Amino acid sequence: MVTVIDGENLLLGRLSSIVATRILAGEEIAIINAEKVIVSGSRAMVLGEYKITRVRGSVEGGPYFPRRPDHIVKRTIRGMIPYKTSVGAAAFRRVKAYVGVPYELKNVEAESLEAAHRSRLSSARYIVVGEISKNLGAKF
Repeated sequence: MVTVIDGENLLLGRLSSIVATRILAGEEIAIINAEKVIVSGSRAMVLGEYKITRVRGSVEGGPYFPRRPDHIVKRTIRGMIPYKTSVGAAAFRRVKAYVGVPYELKNVEAESLEAAHRSRLSSARYIVVGEISKNLGAKF
């Protein structure tokens, strides 16, 4: 049984840490509306940090950073688990992220995490992951 989490208006870091602990415990999770997850901070600062992260390294040797919003969410979750170990790799295979709502999950009840909701944000400065990925050059 897959747990479906609606990512709309959820903070990326809080969402990722909650999902990381749950997949390490053996739960399968699907995140829908990954393009509507938010990152706190001023627009210029967040876009600058993601741009630096994207262009870091070389084409041959990496490190590689994704452009698409669903891949950015998965990469953030990957950073919170020991993905190089067999336990972490198995846990990472249990998480899926989607742009929008896929056909097979349309009729499934989606869970929204109150601990990661935007209302917990102290300031009004944030940016949506979809805007970050478009700034990085994604076409989704």
